[in-house]
Amino acid sequence: MKKARIIECVPNFSEGKNKDVIKGIAAAAGKVQGARVLDVEWNASHNRSLMTIVGEPEAVYQAVWEAIKTATKLIDMRKHKGEHPRIGATDVVPFVPVSRMSIGECVKLAKKLGQQVARELKIPVYLYEDAATRPERVNLADVRKGEYEGLGVEIQTKKERKPDYGPTEMHPTAGAMVVGARKYLIAYNVNLDTADVRVAKDIANVIRERNGGLPGIKALGFLVDGKAQISMNLVDFEKTNMDGVYAAIKEQAHKLGVKIAESEIYGMIPLEALVKMARDSLQAPDFKAEQVLENRIYGFE
Repeated sequence: MKKARIIECVPNFSEGKNKDVIKGIAAAAGKVQGARVLDVEWNASHNRSLMTIVGEPEAVYQAVWEAIKTATKLIDMRKHKGEHPRIGATDVVPFVPVSRMSIGECVKLAKKLGQQVARELKIPVYLYEDAATRPERVNLADVRKGEYEGLGVEIQTKKERKPDYGPTEMHPTAGAMVVGARKYLIAYNVNLDTADVRVAKDIANVIRERNGGLPGIKALGFLVDGKAQISMNLVDFEKTNMDGVYAAIKEQAHKLGVKIAESEIYGMIPLEALVKMARDSLQAPDFKAEQVLENRIYGFE
């Protein structure tokens, strides 16, 4: 049987406290036939939520569009405070190829969505990762520099901060948005047994790729629920997986006289990341996804 064309989209929203708003956004996406909202995660300290939507490309596109329209109605960025960097109500929307879809096709979807958001909702849109139109916008952190407050000024005063689509001023309540296409990303956090956020920031500074640390690792330090947290995006688990970054953090924490309290996987991850951990950490190089019992029973790809 020929596999279906499948994509994943993981839109992030600037709301992690009001569950009614979060559920309302997810419900809007879930009404679209052919798209499935597999997971919804939120964090009050970050004041941020994300959902994982999968399905055929057009269905996922429509589900994301409905979620964005709802978030635009329900979230007011003028009142938003949280630990996580952000520039808008719907902060970032990445399209990810899963089955019989190329990254190039996801780029086309990202550009189509960006144009529609700008045209119909009057929200400025920036393209990032594989959809980026210029090198300085590939990295999400560079696009979000200055966050909602800083971008609100610079979008009107600096040529290099003009959006790819839409007005050169922030939407009155929804701010701005980042849309793009990328490979799988794993959101992974490690909490330390200290409330000293400087320790988390120091460790994040050491391990992140852009500072010469681990390849494919983006990291920030926060104070979350009374614990110092290293919040990470693993943008290429083939280069650095969860077990590798965990070991690196443990080593750095030991040098600073603290321990790891626990870690958390935020959102959904591909099975191959877990299979790779088993191969690497257990020194079982021949282990394959096909050896996972449920994989064979249910015919997962």
